[in-house]
Amino acid sequence: MKTSIISFFLLFLATNLLLAEVQMPNIFGNHMVLQRDHLNPIWGTANAGERITVQIDGQSYSTDAGLDGRWKVTLRSMPASGPHVLIVSADNTLRFEDVMVGEVWVCSGQSNMQWALSNSDGGDLEIPLADEPMIRMISIPQVGSQDPQDNFIGQWEHCSPRVAAEFSAVGYHFGQRLKQALGVTIGLIDNAWGGSAAEAWVPRGVLEADGHSDAYLEEWDAKITAYTDAEHAKKVAIFEQWKTDGRKGPAPWPNDIRTGQHRPANLYNGVLHPIIGYGIRGVIWYQGETNASRAAAYNHLFPLMIKTWREHWNQGDFPFYWAQLADFTNERPESQQNSWWAEIREAQTNALSLPNTGQAVIIDIGEGRDIHPRNKRTVGDRLARNALAKDYGFNIASESPRYASLEIQDEGIAVTFDHVSHGGLYAFDVPVVKGFDIAGADGFFRRAEARIEGNNQVLVSHPEIAQPVAVRYGWAENPVLNLFDRNGLPVTPFRTDNGILGN
Repeated sequence: MKTSIISFFLLFLATNLLLAEVQMPNIFGNHMVLQRDHLNPIWGTANAGERITVQIDGQSYSTDAGLDGRWKVTLRSMPASGPHVLIVSADNTLRFEDVMVGEVWVCSGQSNMQWALSNSDGGDLEIPLADEPMIRMISIPQVGSQDPQDNFIGQWEHCSPRVAAEFSAVGYHFGQRLKQALGVTIGLIDNAWGGSAAEAWVPRGVLEADGHSDAYLEEWDAKITAYTDAEHAKKVAIFEQWKTDGRKGPAPWPNDIRTGQHRPANLYNGVLHPIIGYGIRGVIWYQGETNASRAAAYNHLFPLMIKTWREHWNQGDFPFYWAQLADFTNERPESQQNSWWAEIREAQTNALSLPNTGQAVIIDIGEGRDIHPRNKRTVGDRLARNALAKDYGFNIASESPRYASLEIQDEGIAVTFDHVSHGGLYAFDVPVVKGFDIAGADGFFRRAEARIEGNNQVLVSHPEIAQPVAVRYGWAENPVLNLFDRNGLPVTPFRTDNGILGN
């Protein structure tokens, strides 16, 4: 009995000593980058009421852990600088070395953002040259959960050939451009998850309160109810049998939909929540393929997601830049009336109505037979154009030309574009402008003749359509088109008929 009492006492003492230790999530660590010119929150846990002191570069703050053990302080803004040492002390002391102050960006989305540098065009050239101590990287493991997670397994690392090879290729190229242009340390946080649905990046409560996703949530609730442990065990058994039989054919991966990347709120809780509040400049995003069949809903869902992230991050309308979907599947010589891919691109363009947003149009670099274009450098460069022009004051083109207005004339329809850089529009490869379709009163679209007029107009016509009413450009999964500005930025696909007309 005496031995049991002593053992219990020792266990009680050890447990309380463990609770008393100040702890912090792994977004804080050696080699981390703090956002310059920004109030940086620093947070963690400790024993309730424990006094915490945070020190860096002459700054010192003290606070007490709350009843739930949580604590937070906010550092004054600092210019780009370092290396610094961040010291967090209570009954124990945490010491973080080689802390830099620079520019921090989140790289998020699905597989095209997750896509590794090692699998990308030119990766064999980039990787040996990726010894970049002024670029720091951290990746968030793929954890799907209905409960908000406060931490993850991961750590900040210097960009090196080893680290860069498996990091987001788009993120790497984006970070390289920023480092070259700004000359400050760049921090990149990668939490992309291949195949993820946009609904998975939004809290369940937000989706419920919004009301636009009720049917989708009900569908998912039914799926989860039906997906028992026994059902999952069947999938595992099939996978094991596939391995036993020599791994013939596609792998029947036993993915658990309960913790996967499609279930609403799973990724918000699992890979986003642990970093929400960390000081950042902004987000680059490449996603939409999984939502293509729900393009109409994406018109509302995508802006809702951006607004929610900004609200929960509590640092205002931070920049949010995305890659519009690239061309995919077989080439189409004419526009398509029902094109999921074209409609999701339109929804992405519509989200530019939100402040501090930007879009990298990549309709020219896709691969018809592969949903994952290997040319990630162009994607990173076009996203970097947005950041360099809008956030860092560089006098460069950042927006692809976009449809502004039309005027019906005797010769056809004159289409005017905005965001046309100096030098005007340009037909790439051949002087004939490709990619336009035009419709008359019968509502049927035909491949049009088109010619550039002046700096920012295109005259679109068809010899058999005397009274045209609508125009489309690049309206297909994989359209044949060639209209750019003089900086090589492709004109943004569009339609003027809003889907009412068409064949």
